[in-house]
Amino acid sequence: MTAMATPIAPQVLPPAEKLARLRLARSENVGPITFRQLLERYGSAEAALAALPELARRGGRKRPIRITPAGAAEDEAAALEAFGAELLVLGELGYPARLAEIEDAPPAISLLGHRHVLDQPSVAMVGARNASANGRRLAERLATDLGAAGFAVASGLARGIDAAAHRGALETGTAAVVAGGLDVVYPEENRALYEEIVARGLVLSEMPPGTVPQSRHFPRRNRLISGLSLGAVVVEATLRSGSLITARFALEQGREVFAVPGSPMDPRARGCNRLLRQGAGLVESAEDVVEVVNRILASPLREPPQVPLAGDRPAARPLAEEAETEATRATVESLLGPDPVTVDELARTGELALPLLQQVLLELELAGRIERHPGQKVALALSPESPKSSADSGG
Repeated sequence: MTAMATPIAPQVLPPAEKLARLRLARSENVGPITFRQLLERYGSAEAALAALPELARRGGRKRPIRITPAGAAEDEAAALEAFGAELLVLGELGYPARLAEIEDAPPAISLLGHRHVLDQPSVAMVGARNASANGRRLAERLATDLGAAGFAVASGLARGIDAAAHRGALETGTAAVVAGGLDVVYPEENRALYEEIVARGLVLSEMPPGTVPQSRHFPRRNRLISGLSLGAVVVEATLRSGSLITARFALEQGREVFAVPGSPMDPRARGCNRLLRQGAGLVESAEDVVEVVNRILASPLREPPQVPLAGDRPAARPLAEEAETEATRATVESLLGPDPVTVDELARTGELALPLLQQVLLELELAGRIERHPGQKVALALSPESPKSSADSGG
C-alpha cells in the first residue's frame, strides 16, 4: 500500500515560526504524522504548541505533557550553526520535495555539506554490511554510472555496500543519511569517508546534535533514504537484512524497488532474490535503473495545496465536544491491540466518522496511549504515558 501524504507547500517561514516548529518536533509524543496533522489543524506550530496540553488531557493523560522550551530549541539551532550545518523544517522553502511527500516526513532535518545535492534526482542504494568483494565493486560501479547519468546516490554510510555506493558517487553527488546526530560519526571506520562526503557531497539527519545512534534509529533512517529517492537498489542482502526494511519503505512510499540477482548458494543474495521473485526490477547495469526512473521524472510532483500560517488563515476548526468524543474513544480503545491496524479499518469496523476518529487518535497519541506505525496504522502503546522522545516516535 502506498502511504503518501498531502504535501505542505513550502514557504519562507518567519524565524519565530521556524523555532516553534523545531520545538513542536522535539516535544513529547509528537512524531512526524502528528506534527503534520497539528500543522494542518492549527495552521502554525505556535498555535499547535498552545493546544498540546488540552489535547493530551482529552486523550486521558494524567500528568502534563513535556513541551520543549524555546531555549532548548534555540540551543539546538545554535549548535548546528556552530557546526556549519543547516536546519530545515517541514513546510520550509528548501525542504526536499520528494521527502515532504511521504506520510511520516521528518518535521526537522539538518544538513552538512553541499545542499545542491538535494536538487539532483536521487536513487537509493543499500546492501549488506559484510558484502562480498564483487558486491562492493558492483555497487561502486553502479553508483558511478548512475552519477554519470545525472543522479545523486543516497545511502546510509554503513560499511559494505553503503560505503562502496558513496565512494562511487563522490564525484557526481552523494547523500549520506545517518541514524544519529550529524556530529556523531558511525561507524568510526568510515570517518574518512564521512569527511569526504561533507567536503564533496551531503550528510543528512533528523536527529538532534549529539544523538548516538541506537538500533531503533536505523529503521527510521532507512525510510529517509528511500523517501529522498525515486527508487531503491538493493545489492546483496540476507533475508533478515535492514536493506529489506528500506525496500519495504520504498514500496510503501510509492518508490521503485530494484535488486541485483545473486547465487542461491550465497546467503547475502537471498534477500535480493526474494525481492526479484516479488516483482522488483532486475539490475545488471545502471541502465536498468535509469530507464525506469527517467519515466518517473517525466511525471512531475503533485502541486501541494498551500497551508497558510496562523495569521493568514481562518481560526482552527473547533474540537468536538468531549461528550461527543467519549463514545468514539471507547470504541477505538476496544478495537485496538498491540498489533497495528489501519485507520481506515478502524473507521470501517467501528462505523466511525473519519474526522472525529482522526481527532480522537491525535488526542490519544499525545496522551501516550497509542503509537503510530508506517502505512497509516496505529496500535496501543506498550507502556502508556511512558516518556517518549519525538525523535523516536513513529507518529
